[in-house]
Amino acid sequence: MPIVTSKKDVQTLPAATGDIWAEFREIERLNLSLTQTYTHTLGKYSRFFIELENRRLLGTRCAGCARVYMPPRPLCPHCLQATAWIELAGTGVVKTFSVLHFSPGSNADVAALKPPYVFAYILLDGASTLFPHLLRCAPEHVELGMRVRVEFTDQPVEHPIHLMCFVPME
Repeated sequence: MPIVTSKKDVQTLPAATGDIWAEFREIERLNLSLTQTYTHTLGKYSRFFIELENRRLLGTRCAGCARVYMPPRPLCPHCLQATAWIELAGTGVVKTFSVLHFSPGSNADVAALKPPYVFAYILLDGASTLFPHLLRCAPEHVELGMRVRVEFTDQPVEHPIHLMCFVPME
């Protein structure tokens, strides 16, 4: 099972009867280090990160307009209804991308990326929005419309978003 080296804990906050946020009460807290170490909660988005540790990719669907958000959103910006968690297949298509020749090194996960690397906006199958993330592919092989899939790592990471990346489908 992947290890998030900065993980502090996972908690479930109490919910009241009729609480529209009941599905978003599980939170994950991390210790992140930028110029100082501090405790940060991932709040209503915690389940997304918790499930990455379980090798599952979750988005959210609006009950009102049926839009599927990836990255997930607890509230639909179009009709302002609470969303519900759904599992996505983890496959999609590259809509646009950028080749980065410099790594900002904002944490150890990012500092470990060897430039040049590819940052792509992926339209996941079943999603209504684009998901920006790392695409592990030689820059000269990336194409618009390229089919990709999620790949998970077993290596320790500082932030759970780095438990996943996209790779070309074979």
